[in-house]
Amino acid sequence: MLSIKGLSKTYDNGVKALDDVDLEVPKGMFGLLGPNGAGKSSLMRTIATLQQADKGSIIFDGIDVFSDPQALRQRLGYLPQDFGVYPRISAYDLLDHMAILKGIKNKAERLEAVEGLLAHTNLYQHRKKSVSGFSGGMRQRFGIAQALLGDPDLLIVDEPTAGLDPEERNRFHNLLVSLGEKKAILLSTHIVEDVSELCPKMAVLASGKIILQGDPIGLTDQLNGQIWRKSVSQTEAVEIEQNLPVISKRLFAGQTIVHVMAENAPEGFEAAPANLEDVYFSTLHAHRKVA
Repeated sequence: MLSIKGLSKTYDNGVKALDDVDLEVPKGMFGLLGPNGAGKSSLMRTIATLQQADKGSIIFDGIDVFSDPQALRQRLGYLPQDFGVYPRISAYDLLDHMAILKGIKNKAERLEAVEGLLAHTNLYQHRKKSVSGFSGGMRQRFGIAQALLGDPDLLIVDEPTAGLDPEERNRFHNLLVSLGEKKAILLSTHIVEDVSELCPKMAVLASGKIILQGDPIGLTDQLNGQIWRKSVSQTEAVEIEQNLPVISKRLFAGQTIVHVMAENAPEGFEAAPANLEDVYFSTLHAHRKVA
């Protein structure tokens, strides 16, 4: 549904944000994983026609985005990483104003759309409150409400759960899932769990390049039998990193858990079931070795 070919973008300061990006995004949830600074927001902004690319093409459902950006904008919903709101304006009035800007001129139609979206995002009871006073999770849900004005076919959400507490994050996930398979939803994030829980298709972006594409289950299955773990001290972790291909280390209950990728079990390690974090970190590890 969304086809990106050879997309490149270099900013005036010399930073190459996108480097010959090829990406195919079907209907449904699609996860774009990458570390901070990988170029995810640059890609989202380019798709959303907020900036020009140096070269390449973006086609959405037959629309050449660079030749006819307005045609895409009419079918696009966009929740950027950061969005500002007017102070002292209620959620209802702000969403109503955005609906007018979106082209919903009929008052009765606008009333139905605004009230329906506030209810769908569980904000109807807060409709008279100022959005500037909302919690982080409520602001993100309001952001989705404004992005859904006009019932867009393509929805772009950029780092939507960063900074949310676990309860709000779960509520936001349920909201995204409720949008179903009718739209192409591009979810950009550095949080592996977001993609693991929501997306049947995914890609990894690093240094402005797509370095992996596939489905999370299939990509995870490819690593089964190659992931080994061990609980170690911080000092041991440093020593292990010097001698073994460590793809990740994390703290659990005060202990450092080291994951190593190898054909055979290193001494003292036990087999660990592969997960999407292993896929992500092993992909980044291999990319940095050759970069």
